[in-house]
Amino acid sequence: MAIRHVSFSLVGNAVIVGALAVAAVSPAQSAPRQVTVKMANMSYGRIPTDLKVGDTIIWVNGDTVQHSVTARDKSFDLRLNPKQSAKLTLSKAGTIQIICIYHPTMRGAIKVAAP
Repeated sequence: MAIRHVSFSLVGNAVIVGALAVAAVSPAQSAPRQVTVKMANMSYGRIPTDLKVGDTIIWVNGDTVQHSVTARDKSFDLRLNPKQSAKLTLSKAGTIQIICIYHPTMRGAIKVAAP
């Protein structure tokens, strides 16, 4: 919401317009959050689409075999044994393609927006 103030003064036959002050209100930035993505039945669970830089994904391997969450751009490689979990804090905006190096049919994408 902007606040505007305008004042008028008469000097002789002229009208003088006072200062126009506008207070800019910036939207509050949300705090980083944690989300959990569970791997089960040889697939990644639902990856939220509203992730932002600074958010953390907790990956949980719910299967009985080892999995990985490996970025195709090689920016990270998390390897999880059965029932193990690992955290990944998102540090840059963009779309990161991921794959499980043990099961190449396990694929996904993490879409990260700027904060």
